[in-house]
Amino acid sequence: MKNCINGMTIRVSILSIVMTSVGCKDKTKETPIADNNEEPETIVAVTSPKWSQLFIKNEGWFGGDGIFGIPMDGKEFVAATDSTVTLFTFGDTMIGHHDGQSLQPEDFLMINNSVGILKGKEPNADNITFHWKESEGQQAKALFEPNTPNSRPHDYYWLGDGFVNTEGDENLYVFAYPVREKDTTGIGGFNFEQVGVNLLQIPKNSTPPYLDHTQLETPFFDSATQTSFGSAIYVNTESAGAPDPDGHIYTYAVSNEEGTKGLLVARVLPEYLTKFDYWKFWNGQDWVTEMEEATMIAKDVSNEMSVSPLSDGRIVLTYQRFTMGPEVAIQIGESLVGPFEEPEIVYLTTENDTHKTYFTYNAKAYPHLSEPSTLLASYNVNSFDFWADILKDPNLYRPRFLEISLE
Repeated sequence: MKNCINGMTIRVSILSIVMTSVGCKDKTKETPIADNNEEPETIVAVTSPKWSQLFIKNEGWFGGDGIFGIPMDGKEFVAATDSTVTLFTFGDTMIGHHDGQSLQPEDFLMINNSVGILKGKEPNADNITFHWKESEGQQAKALFEPNTPNSRPHDYYWLGDGFVNTEGDENLYVFAYPVREKDTTGIGGFNFEQVGVNLLQIPKNSTPPYLDHTQLETPFFDSATQTSFGSAIYVNTESAGAPDPDGHIYTYAVSNEEGTKGLLVARVLPEYLTKFDYWKFWNGQDWVTEMEEATMIAKDVSNEMSVSPLSDGRIVLTYQRFTMGPEVAIQIGESLVGPFEEPEIVYLTTENDTHKTYFTYNAKAYPHLSEPSTLLASYNVNSFDFWADILKDPNLYRPRFLEISLE
């Protein structure tokens, strides 16, 4: 298998988060965060070894980040059953083989996106499969590649959140972020940048490699503030199992404004999802038609996160504070647009304690896979010395899971 270091430009998917956030690096310096050796006042999350173990693989797919979990029956907030099918989407993905202890450079490559499909409600390794494309020479390729009027050769996708539009056209929709290499360094000091927000439209009953999908360019990106919609989706419909449905699809964005990484929100009725002129944005008092008028409803969030309902109708945000760092946080709100209480740190990741080059990022929750009174959540692990560390720790680049108590 072709060595990814020789075969493609070196990049690490976490950079998709850093480089799409103006000043994120400075923010972590300016704002104190909890020391990894200091316990928060209340620890309300514990590790979930059975879910973490599901993504420890030695053959084929053996790592990826950017994980979102989409129930293919559209029941976002209904407890999964033995018949539930969950689609996991990933950003940069490791394909190859190793012995669990070390990895040889010639035995792997990195592709830009992939998916996993889990059948049932339990993290059973026998019930999950991973999917990507292959070239004519059987070399692994990204499942989705940009193919829109404004795409250029060598652009690639990282994937955002998605959902099945059961009260609209019944298609699967996944946000996709086109990324482009640059000749000069840009935001965050990196030589690549996000250049838009696209929407993948995948027909009902389509299966990998999704050759029948359509790619739609959206207006929901602003390069100046790096506003990028698709960071989280809340399907507030009866069929999704929302406790207080108003029939809208809520889509959240992260935007770099006022010296912080803030959360914005838009909504649209399911039948108008792809009619982008019908989208409305929350300006703090009302829903308006101009994205530029959207108002921050939370701050210091991560580029990937989740928005979930509580049993009493309140809303809980789950994210990694400042995108990168040890703090996994939840934030309770009175509604889908807030107001939100102060963040509560529910877990401090420890990977950096024993591996000083490791870092963690982009926590999010999976309501339909959660036990009662808990939220199943994950966070990603990466390294600032990725290409050296992956050879010594081939399973480092995978999600770790937590169970967050809501009682």
